[in-house]
Amino acid sequence: MELSPRTVIVMPKMKTKSSAKKRFRVRPGGTVKRGSAFKRHILTKKTTKTKRQLRGSKEVHDSNMVSVRAMMPFA
Repeated sequence: MELSPRTVIVMPKMKTKSSAKKRFRVRPGGTVKRGSAFKRHILTKKTTKTKRQLRGSKEVHDSNMVSVRAMMPFA
């Protein structure tokens, strides 16, 4: 494949997944925090204890960190 002298090959841009930047935040220590699932609707049948334990943010588990890092290359 012959390239003319003016042809420039440009690598495609690496982009952060929009869904990931809405769901995760990277803490200064490098850990990633996430929100809890199962607390948006159908709360009447869940116990008070369950709803209380779903409050606040959680940390992404080590087994999922590879996929989260892949979705957020610049974080």
